[in-house]
Amino acid sequence: MLFQITDGAVSFGDNAVLKNINFEIRNTEKIAIVGRNGCGKTTLLKFIMGEYDKEDNGTVYTSGNVAGRGQVKVGWLKQMTFDDESVTLEEEIRKVFEPVIETKRQMDELLKQVDETGDEASAHEYSKLEQQFSYMGGYSYERDFEMIVDRFGFTAEDRAKKLTEFSGGQRTKIAFVKLLLSRPDILLLDEPTNHLDISTIGWLERYLKDYPRAVVIVSHDRMFLDRIADVVYEIEYGRVKRYPGNYTDYANRKKADFEKQKKEYEAQQKEIERLENIVERFKNKPTKVAMTRSKLKAIEHMDKIEKPENADTRAFTTTLQISKESGNDVLDVDNLAIGYDDIICRVSLSLKKGQRVGIIGGNGLGKSTFLKTIVEKIPRKAGKYKYGYNVEIGYFDQQMAAVTGDKKVIDDFWDEYPTLTETEVRNILGGFLFRGDDVFKAIDMLSGGEKVRLALAKLFRKKPNLLILDEPTNHMDIVGKEALEDMLKDYEGTLLFVSHDRYFIKNIATSLLIFEEGKSWYFPFGYEAYEEKYGREINVSQGDDALRLSKDTSVKTEKKSDKEKNYSNLGKELSKAKRRVSRLEELIAANEELVSRQKELLADPKISSDYMKLSEIQESITGAEEENEQYMDEWSELSEFIEENE
Repeated sequence: MLFQITDGAVSFGDNAVLKNINFEIRNTEKIAIVGRNGCGKTTLLKFIMGEYDKEDNGTVYTSGNVAGRGQVKVGWLKQMTFDDESVTLEEEIRKVFEPVIETKRQMDELLKQVDETGDEASAHEYSKLEQQFSYMGGYSYERDFEMIVDRFGFTAEDRAKKLTEFSGGQRTKIAFVKLLLSRPDILLLDEPTNHLDISTIGWLERYLKDYPRAVVIVSHDRMFLDRIADVVYEIEYGRVKRYPGNYTDYANRKKADFEKQKKEYEAQQKEIERLENIVERFKNKPTKVAMTRSKLKAIEHMDKIEKPENADTRAFTTTLQISKESGNDVLDVDNLAIGYDDIICRVSLSLKKGQRVGIIGGNGLGKSTFLKTIVEKIPRKAGKYKYGYNVEIGYFDQQMAAVTGDKKVIDDFWDEYPTLTETEVRNILGGFLFRGDDVFKAIDMLSGGEKVRLALAKLFRKKPNLLILDEPTNHMDIVGKEALEDMLKDYEGTLLFVSHDRYFIKNIATSLLIFEEGKSWYFPFGYEAYEEKYGREINVSQGDDALRLSKDTSVKTEKKSDKEKNYSNLGKELSKAKRRVSRLEELIAANEELVSRQKELLADPKISSDYMKLSEIQESITGAEEENEQYMDEWSELSEFIEENE
């Protein structure tokens, strides 16, 4: 048992946010914490971290027994701050290796003492430090640094930039990289997939699944939780309940438990009613006194089954209608060049009535720019696009969740639809969970999720037959996402949307438009078929996968003549391949050096009887040799590509 909370509670003033908390983290468990927005998920993380004192200025109160705090290393993304923003990205990230480097320095000193004096105490201390060094990732930290920095999309040029040159999203990624490389005993992650594209999320799933320590995740990404979690804690009505398994297991178990408890409760209530009727019928008959007393005792000694509380499934709802039908040809995009100063990408697409096309790809590759271009928010660079007959557009921009102002919710909606009555306006807003006095909230007082609901309420009222949505599920909890999915499944119009939520894409999209570096291509099936064909991870920033995809001409829709073949892209791929080959050679050499050192240790007579130590050394050798086999395969493949195309 790494960590445990028994009978814990957290209150803000008189408001009990969490009560009767029984929560534990065992060994290398991967734990998901789920629940509605505002239910207390982040509060639980803060409680685990010990951020609340017994009394915090008279406003925050905690109670309960906590075991393990202070005895294990806990890492939380929100704790990762930058003391000096004038340093470079590489300098900042490498700070996490200072304990590893110091441990290695101590090991070298002890090894020198052992070589010179043969001191057994020094040899024993060296063995202890070496185990600690291995646990800290000392034999792989350089390789881990290269892998993780690369997977989070930072280039060699980025490493030399100062922290002040990065955006908020990039700075969050830098903090995330530091957290992963620090290798805490318990890793706390609050919405870790924010700011990550699908490729990086796929890699992170495998990394966390194989992470040799405990992970606690708060997330609304259902596919992410399905693929990582082996335990789920749900927070509902202030209470915490543990479920074994992943998110789908939890959802099924929760439903089954509710139905079981409901049946048992109803059966017991019927039995109580039957016994009470007998008592009522015979209570005034002297000959039946003993019998009525026995019935009352039977009721009294029953283990009462509580009436199950209905799940908190409050969600916005509306009938998503269209005012008129469009023609069969909804949108035709022909070699459309998009971008701001420079062309980011070219897009060709033929969108038909009733299609639901999901747009996916890495960050910064042009997905949102494409949508902004076809709704005329920004001008096209070249090419053309044309809407079909009777097409009416409804456009949702992810920036709508950042709108500000002191206008009240009811006035903001009513100003857009002034012919509606107050009753009609309040009924519509009520369907989007703005009920009672909520309609008089100022826009500035709304959460991100509430702003999204208000924007969707205004958009859906227009009854468009083409919905163009840019990340509509951002700021939504799982219940909200499921509600939107249900609406869009029944929508009779045409849908074109961008999302990083793979579960949402899987449930909604009937085909995909994939953005890669400098190009886009159409995949005529849904997300499950896409994963089956290309694997769970398409790392479009690396040469091998991107090349494999670009060769699949059966699904690519970009229109180019022979004269227009993109030789600049080939040049970029060659450059990437050469850099990767050079890096692979460095990694192979480092592993060979490690194997050589470890084999020397195996031959050392001083540890010939230390079977645990010998096993660890052999495991290190085997791991390095297996890695080199993979590196050599990749090196051969890329070298062949370079030879063929130079």
